Amino acid sequence: MGRYDHEMALASTNQLTDSLQPSAGWQARLAMEFECRDGSTILARREHSGPLRIQKALYPEGKEICHAIILHPPAGIVGGDQLTIDVDVKPNAHALLTTPGASKWYRSAGATAEQSVSLRVGAGGTLEWLPQESIIFSGAQAQMQTQIELAEDARFIGVETICFGRRASGETFDRGNLKIATDIRQQGRKLWRERGVIAGGSALLNSPIGLAGFSVASTVLVAGATIGTEVLAACRNVATPEFEAVSGVSAMPQLFVGRYLGHSTEAAREWLIALWSIVRPALTGYDAVTPRIWAT
Repeated sequence: MGRYDHEMALASTNQLTDSLQPSAGWQARLAMEFECRDGSTILARREHSGPLRIQKALYPEGKEICHAIILHPPAGIVGGDQLTIDVDVKPNAHALLTTPGASKWYRSAGATAEQSVSLRVGAGGTLEWLPQESIIFSGAQAQMQTQIELAEDARFIGVETICFGRRASGETFDRGNLKIATDIRQQGRKLWRERGVIAGGSALLNSPIGLAGFSVASTVLVAGATIGTEVLAACRNVATPEFEAVSGVSAMPQLFVGRYLGHSTEAAREWLIALWSIVRPALTGYDAVTPRIWAT
């Protein structure tokens, strides 16, 4: 039985043991380039190595916006895996990228699993980075790094939802480690820099200045344009769909940030879709069209 078969069998039974993890992980890379040609955004280039793929270009909103789904066939990410995603949106192009389901970061025997994402958007271009949630299993050793580089008049909308442990299975994030690094720059000027180190079982999980006892954290980032007062007010009026969940939004020049803390990934998604439905038309002139894959 190969490694892929092992992961599928283990995921189906939820009986993950450190001894079954391979000593060497996947080394996978996916590079994409989107161009605007005659008013259409096309997937002009794609290169991959290892288990990272992209489905064909989709146009549910018309030729101006190219939707694409990033696939990681093993489904789970284990210690030693190194995934690299590189996206280049050329001037005036508009791309929307998502994933077919949650990313599962499995328990590790000690090695770190790493995901590095590099996103570049040319002048007048737009990138919507909308992956589905990441589930961090207890005992995972995970590292996520995202770098966004924006040219003049480029726009970015990004979401990130992290679920700590598997609440439905009674699992908490009682051991392991997650490191997060996110940077956004526009024309070399830093708009956003975030660093996080969350240790399983640490006081930060329950601290009021940390996760406050919640197991799901979602972030919405919008960069490259200043959100107006009316749009900001509408975002602040979005109710949290989950009892006792908390949320908040803030706007700065060229940057908008939304935060959600709760226990339900479904509720977090409902909240971020509501925010996206307000911000996207204001930023791009297009109504929000939820990717069909989210409903499967």
